[in-house]
Amino acid sequence: MAALDIDKISELTKPLIKRIPQTARGIDLHKRIGDLIEEADISLRVDLKEILDSFLINMIKINASDIDIGGPGCSGKVWYRVFGDKSPLKMEKKIPILDTDFLLHNVLLSSQREKLIEDKNLDFSYSIRLNKETSQRFRADMYFDLNHLGLNMRKVDNTIRPFKSLGVHSEVAKAVSLKYYKYGLTLVTGITGSGKSSTLDTIIDANNRTVDAHIVIIASPVELIHDPIRSVVRHREVGTDVMSFKDGAIQALRQDPDIIVIGELRDPETIMTALEITDSGHKTFGTLHTSSAMESIERILGEMPSEEQNRVRSRLADVLTCVISQKLIPSLDGKRVLAKEVLLANSSVRAAIRNNNVGEIYQMLMEGKERGMYTMEQDLKRLYDDGKISKESALNYANNKPKMLQLMSEVNY
Repeated sequence: MAALDIDKISELTKPLIKRIPQTARGIDLHKRIGDLIEEADISLRVDLKEILDSFLINMIKINASDIDIGGPGCSGKVWYRVFGDKSPLKMEKKIPILDTDFLLHNVLLSSQREKLIEDKNLDFSYSIRLNKETSQRFRADMYFDLNHLGLNMRKVDNTIRPFKSLGVHSEVAKAVSLKYYKYGLTLVTGITGSGKSSTLDTIIDANNRTVDAHIVIIASPVELIHDPIRSVVRHREVGTDVMSFKDGAIQALRQDPDIIVIGELRDPETIMTALEITDSGHKTFGTLHTSSAMESIERILGEMPSEEQNRVRSRLADVLTCVISQKLIPSLDGKRVLAKEVLLANSSVRAAIRNNNVGEIYQMLMEGKERGMYTMEQDLKRLYDDGKISKESALNYANNKPKMLQLMSEVNY
């Protein structure tokens, strides 16, 4: 099937490629490709879309989380990530690089293409229809790779995990619920591909099912769509529905929200906005690309100018409710399992943040089991003791390897 599709790509793009001057390079090349795509017959565009969609359908069949295509880095192949490992699709032929440029340009709106050319990168959402009742959404990132287009798409899990599957303590469950905490900042953190979005969706769904409220989600791009159950749920995509995370958060204050979800706290302005809207009495959720609770706090403070850090430190101490830092660990059954570090902001944690003693928080996590707090190392040890992960994986994914070794050497009676 792959070889047939590749032949069809070349058949479709050959007349268009002939119209590109051989001297066209760089941005000029991509502007010309964009113009040719916009002028092309609708049937050609539909055929190109069906080819890309066929690779995505195959992605679903093999249970892959990601697909990569285009640019010299893919070497004319289609790559899939399955249970953490990335490998190419077995293909009889390679896809010519200009063919993939046309294939990728074809999925863009003209406004998206303009932003891609201007910013050299574009985040967007994409969906395909699987049947009359269901569709599959993807989070997409398109970028330049040595003057050609590269694309990564991540499959958005259509299934929301039940809240109980997070395995958190009842105090943590209360902390993330509007029913018990009407305001406060909760951070869900982890590296790319650690399952942050899935955890955040589970928390949003739990609130949607249990409280009568208004939830505003600001994301880039919007991934899973939450149908209103007991709450009004707004989805605002950056670049489509709102210009930035900061703008979306500020505008949300005029929309009578109870919960504001900021997809990514990616810059000082957005971080300050999140602190301010939480301080004004709202329940706020956000994500960071950090691996531990302490690193998350230090990242927020480190993003601020030195003259602002004391003020931000005091505000963060006032509004922080919970930090969930997570990783997906290779499991012994060949899949992946969730490991997490959980911090609840009690009076001792708040004092440590306010007094610039963030380093003391690790010991508080170690000793906070009764309230549902624990370190990444303690959770990795639990997974190892339960026979779910290997000792090697526990050590490799630990944030504090000396502490992990110490925990591994302890004898449980």
